[in-house]
Amino acid sequence: MLKRILLSGLISGLLTGLFMYFTAARTTAEQMLSTSMMQMMAMGYTAMLVAFIFIFVAMKRHRDIAQGGVIKFLPAFGMGLAITLVAGIFYAIAWEISLLLTDYQFINAYETVLLNAVENSGKTGEELETYRQSVEASLDTYRNPVTRLPITFTEIAPVGVLVSLVSALLLRNSRFWPRRPVV
Repeated sequence: MLKRILLSGLISGLLTGLFMYFTAARTTAEQMLSTSMMQMMAMGYTAMLVAFIFIFVAMKRHRDIAQGGVIKFLPAFGMGLAITLVAGIFYAIAWEISLLLTDYQFINAYETVLLNAVENSGKTGEELETYRQSVEASLDTYRNPVTRLPITFTEIAPVGVLVSLVSALLLRNSRFWPRRPVV
């Protein structure tokens, strides 16, 4: 089971990490301003969902091969959470490597977008300055790798927990997608 957890987590984490490298990490400020932030987030979370198919596959293989076609909810859910943990760690490391390879271009582009939003927020005077300071404080927090790693992990973890929950609920029923004997 440990082998399935590590392999599935590695594959899921690296797939999402590579996707984020080729989309977000290499994004310039001009591209971010021209693309909807919601659209970029939807693409990222879709990539995570696709990569987390490996949670379902690992659980099903474990149920069908190692467990004789039966798995209880808690062991299946625990397996999914373990895969999520491994995937999240690899995702966070892949994101750090992506930022390093692109000379932190994403952070600079994100800063430009946020500060542009501050200027266009319609706030004036002291309210504008307070908003600008809060945005700059958030950016300073994100620039620090010690705080950025957990932030990055929390991007992917909820998706993995949700996929683990749904997969465990489905696969605890031995009649759901049963193993077909080889003919």
